[in-house]
Amino acid sequence: MAEDQGTAVVRPPALCSGDTIALVAPSRPANPHRISTASAWLEKRGYHVRTSPLCTPYHYLAGRDQDRAKEVMDAFLDDGVQALLCVRGGFGTGRILDRLDYGAIKDNPKALIGFSDSTGLQLALLARSGLVSFTGALADSDLGQGSVDPLLAESMWRLLERREALGGLPADSGDALTTICGGCGEGPLVAANLALLCSLLGTPYAPNLDGAVLLIEDVSEAPYRLDRMLTQLRLAGVLDRLSGLALGRFHDCFSPTDMEASPTLIEMVIDALGGRNIPTVSGVAYGHMRRRTVLPIGIPARIDADVGSVTITESAVR
Repeated sequence: MAEDQGTAVVRPPALCSGDTIALVAPSRPANPHRISTASAWLEKRGYHVRTSPLCTPYHYLAGRDQDRAKEVMDAFLDDGVQALLCVRGGFGTGRILDRLDYGAIKDNPKALIGFSDSTGLQLALLARSGLVSFTGALADSDLGQGSVDPLLAESMWRLLERREALGGLPADSGDALTTICGGCGEGPLVAANLALLCSLLGTPYAPNLDGAVLLIEDVSEAPYRLDRMLTQLRLAGVLDRLSGLALGRFHDCFSPTDMEASPTLIEMVIDALGGRNIPTVSGVAYGHMRRRTVLPIGIPARIDADVGSVTITESAVR
């Protein structure tokens, strides 16, 4: 079922009003009320929403592995579905990666939107099918809250509905990103939760990061764990192969108590880089916070760390 790592990038078709978006649960179960709210928000945009079948919960998962994998595959193979939206993050996508038919997914490319734990699924789709997916939005925690952040909504619809480049990525605060190491680079943008990315290294489901512009974020990780994961990227040779590195928000990771004996995130990154001349910036509006931008995974980007910018240079849909 696995495709070669050299698989060409596959862009899904653009969405338009009247298309059907299937909600899928590859991770944890979602709140039914929030699913109703998210469905109403999507329907207001002009889309049909398919909310079933959502799996029967199994412990902290949305369902047993085979059922969650089948739900994802059924949505990809259903000609009446044009996009998939993950309902919630948490944990679980890693358990279904070896149960998916990546060749069939490549033959039926569709937009998949997710975030957080969905990173595992999205990185595997890029690695095994070449499929471009979209990170930064979930049905439960984002679209189902009653008020959707304007940046999230605007960037999501622009990526999914328009055949145009997203352009420059917004900063978390201020007008520009913060330069850590100067220089410029170009390559496919791979935006990922750091823990999920590290969990896939050494497996057939980790994407080829040669020449990539890697954008990482994480949440509720102790500083020493982040330090260990950045070190893992270095020891695995990932940092030697990047065209650029960007940091999003690392939410709830550096408490005042932690910082009594911890280096800062920037210090950790500089230590991990170890003098490597990799254009590096921080402060992208991407991570576990309400105001975030939705991003394409696998689409060409340009990083200019001298001026503090990361720019998506091509359309993510066809």
